[in-house]
Order: sequence, then structure tokens, then C-alpha cells
Amino acid sequence: QFQLVESGGGLVQPGGSLRLSCTASGFTVGDYSIGWFRQAPGKEREGVSCVSRTGIVWNYLDPVKGRFTLSRDNAKNTVYLQMNSLKPEDTAVYYCAADSGWAGCRGPYDYWGQGTQVTVSS
Repeated sequence: QFQLVESGGGLVQPGGSLRLSCTASGFTVGDYSIGWFRQAPGKEREGVSCVSRTGIVWNYLDPVKGRFTLSRDNAKNTVYLQMNSLKPEDTAVYYCAADSGWAGCRGPYDYWGQGTQVTVSS
């Protein structure tokens, strides 16, 4: 009954913006670390950023630093990834995942969404 559902992906032109949403069912996002990941075709999955249960945000992916911003809305049980100045190389399936570990944002992640496709193209 524990589930994460991503939404907000789609086709956008280079330089455009998207806001991805990750909504939890069956658990409270404030009780978990929630991370965003992405996987492009033929490439390994990359960690983008993560928010701990205490609200600390960790940014991992150098190419998107300054362009992507993670935020959490506990009232909506949702974690967002605001993506600005999108580039074709940002094209990927974006996933969110929940980590119940006490250390926070360390993995392994307990629950994963099924992903939302982001395509950046003219």
C-alpha cells in the first residue's frame, strides 16, 4: 500500500521549465528522505537531489546544480523538482524514491515511483 507517483513530465523546448511532482500514498514524506533520480536511455541511473526528513536538501548532480531545485510540501505529502533552463541532455525518465534510514539520503531506498518522462527537444 506504500506508493510514490511521479507526474509533471512531458515535452519541452530547450530553455524551458518543468515542475515534477512526487506524491506519496500510504506513508508520510516528512518521515522519509525523498530523492530524485534520472535515467537517460543507455545510461546509468543518476541521483539528482534528496531532502532529508529534517528538511536538509542535498544536491548531487553537477550538471543541474543551479537549474534544478527540490522542495517538499508536507501538507500535500508531495516533493517537487523544479527544473529550469532545460537542456536536451536533461532528457531522461525521472524517478522519486523514499529512504527510511536514520542517516537520511544514504540509501538503500525503500520505495520507488515508476517514473515520468522528460524530453527536451526543439
